[in-house]
Amino acid sequence: MGFLGVENSLTARRWVGPSAEVERQAEALVQAHGYPRGLALVLARLGVLPQEAPGYLEPKLRDLLPDPRSLRDMEKAATRFLAAVRGRQKIAVFADYDVDGGSSAALLIHWLRQMGVAATLYVPDRIDEGYGPNPPAMRELAAAHDLIVCVDCGTLSHEAIAAAVGADVVILDHHLGGETLPDCHAVVNPNRQDESGDLAHLCAAAVVFLMLVEAGRQLREAGAKGPDLMSLLDLVALATVADVAPLKGVNRALVQQGLKVMGARARPGLVALSDVARLETAPTSYHLGYVLGPRVNAGGRIGQADLGARLLSTDNSHEAQAMAERLDQLNTERREIEAAVRAAALAQAEERGLDTPLVWAAGEGWHPGVVGIVASRLKELTNRPAVVIGLDGGEGKGSGRSVSGVDLGASVQRLAAEGLLIKGGGHRMAAGLTVAKDQLESAMARLSQLLEKQGAGEGGPSDLRLDGMLMPGAANLDLVENLERAGPFGQGAPGPRFAIADARISFARQVGTGHLKIACDDGLGGRLEGISFGAFDGPMGTALMNHGGARFHLAGRLEVNEWGGRRSVQLRLEDAAPASQ
Repeated sequence: MGFLGVENSLTARRWVGPSAEVERQAEALVQAHGYPRGLALVLARLGVLPQEAPGYLEPKLRDLLPDPRSLRDMEKAATRFLAAVRGRQKIAVFADYDVDGGSSAALLIHWLRQMGVAATLYVPDRIDEGYGPNPPAMRELAAAHDLIVCVDCGTLSHEAIAAAVGADVVILDHHLGGETLPDCHAVVNPNRQDESGDLAHLCAAAVVFLMLVEAGRQLREAGAKGPDLMSLLDLVALATVADVAPLKGVNRALVQQGLKVMGARARPGLVALSDVARLETAPTSYHLGYVLGPRVNAGGRIGQADLGARLLSTDNSHEAQAMAERLDQLNTERREIEAAVRAAALAQAEERGLDTPLVWAAGEGWHPGVVGIVASRLKELTNRPAVVIGLDGGEGKGSGRSVSGVDLGASVQRLAAEGLLIKGGGHRMAAGLTVAKDQLESAMARLSQLLEKQGAGEGGPSDLRLDGMLMPGAANLDLVENLERAGPFGQGAPGPRFAIADARISFARQVGTGHLKIACDDGLGGRLEGISFGAFDGPMGTALMNHGGARFHLAGRLEVNEWGGRRSVQLRLEDAAPASQ
């Protein structure tokens, strides 16, 4: 039976509560540390044992940061990087066009600038050049530079790297490696096939940060001092969340510390972007993934490919303001393009069936800059890996997103090795591919087989997982602040979600375009306000507006609402069900 007896909610989902084992672990945490039950339930669901809890709630970077030299080629890469700095050699940074690539490039550019070195930034155009290094660009850069550092790309770019004649190439990446590596000075990548996999969860910006840690160590050993690395953690945090790296281990500490750095508003690009996005509260992992990240990405998706990286790299506030406004405008245009592609892709996927191991769609003329976002939407809707492909003549370029426990990148790479793709690669949670139109159906059928072997499609799209039940009066600021200590939340560490049981709707009205504002109480003096965005896109908005005095179970996430200098708790309402069912 569903949690609170909910088998079919107003959004057609079955509610799933904490398991008996999680309940037992939560009770142990309460007994050992006196934590509020809501916090204990979240920690137990995350697998945190009583003896680990104090350290988990206060992660220290110095305790969790791995030795950079545990990664192959790291010492060699940092030594060559420093030689270029000391010799005032010409350095180029070749970056991917997404947030991770832009943040990685900005890390290097800021560090080099503080060392008195200017670097050339090169970001390939998504449509004209595609992902990663290409031979013409690498030849051009090699002719004018002594060192090319490829960030968030390069591990599978054998031909392009070979074209960089006359320059040394260092690759700092995290995408899955193949059986052979490009012939270059160094390839630092926790997802090389000859790595242990212990650091496979790092994004490229975290790999770049580790290289700068190693460079700092080598400088100190030589009696010199390098730039302050802690001040760069806002960029690492942004990349980690936006690239959906799992928030575990050192990633939690990087993001938590990076959010503090970002809150100090010292980086002109992020300050300008926060302002145009009207971000008026301290940044959270949600803001990184859903407010700032999409705007940084917008340039690479439908506009100027290097705009995001340039914004993150600039020290000029006026320049940052202009670029942030342009990215905000591009993001609005991106949403419009995305909406059209999403509607068409969903209709096609529904016709094909949403209960298969792989959900996919392909369409002529679909913008390659939004197919990844649409794939993410399909993945969220169906709880299955999704691939969306934009066709252009006889070829299609696509992007995929996966679910926890299913390695999409490895399956796509195998598909390429089997000759069903022109090229393809990625990491566990995301992948890119190029496929011939006449191979499309067979390639997707084979990919579905490979993903099914990993368990894709076993989880139903109708499950809503909840950490437990709360009374409205228990949803207070103290609880929310305690829950925040268990964060940051994101990939691999979903945020807390609770049910408010048997609530009486005391207020309900439509706000904005299709949104619902409510207030509920338990009849005992406890009261809680809530907001549901897009509630009227389905039956939930109408049902709660016309409640007729009936009681409902409500489900969602607790958040702090700041308005007019007043802080209060509100429920970000995601689902509801009649309490009488």
